[in-house]
Amino acid sequence: MTSGTPDPRTRQRRPQGRSRVRTAVLLTAAVWAVLEIWLLIVVAHAIGGGTVLLLLLAGLVLGGIAVKRAGRRAWQSLTASARSGEAVPGSHAGGAGLAMLGGLLLMVPGFVSDAVGLLYLFPPTRKLLAAGAGALTRRLGARQYPPGSFGDAFQQARMHMPDGKVVPGEVVHDDHPSGAQSDGAQDSPPWGRLPR
Repeated sequence: MTSGTPDPRTRQRRPQGRSRVRTAVLLTAAVWAVLEIWLLIVVAHAIGGGTVLLLLLAGLVLGGIAVKRAGRRAWQSLTASARSGEAVPGSHAGGAGLAMLGGLLLMVPGFVSDAVGLLYLFPPTRKLLAAGAGALTRRLGARQYPPGSFGDAFQQARMHMPDGKVVPGEVVHDDHPSGAQSDGAQDSPPWGRLPR
């Protein structure tokens, strides 16, 4: 009979990197929430609670309009590239996605998120942020990650993007010429004859 304490040999260990990232994300979210609440209280004492409520409502409406416009622009570029059969230049370069992110940040209640959302909506700063995000993506794409991690999933998803990168795989050639087959079957699928 066991006393209820787990055997140290059978206990699975959690990777240290994952717990540090999770802790950093949770700590950042907590600090952000406290900063937003503190700033709302300070501004409410300075200009009044009703004005702060109107500002938050205006952010919600403007954020919804920005998300709608960015979504429409992304949909139009997607349909244009589907009609032409090739990617439309500049359609996926972060413009619509970052504008949508800016609109979502405007919809989040708080003045810090509104300021960051406006940076994403203003075209010159959006281009700078897109360039920084592209550099970060290239740097993260060049690293090797352990299987099953978030970085590995990102790298796997990036392999399917049509950006000229080599996708690992296997090419299977049919040994028989298209007209001559050894077993006399006509128009059989390349994987062989199916049982009847």
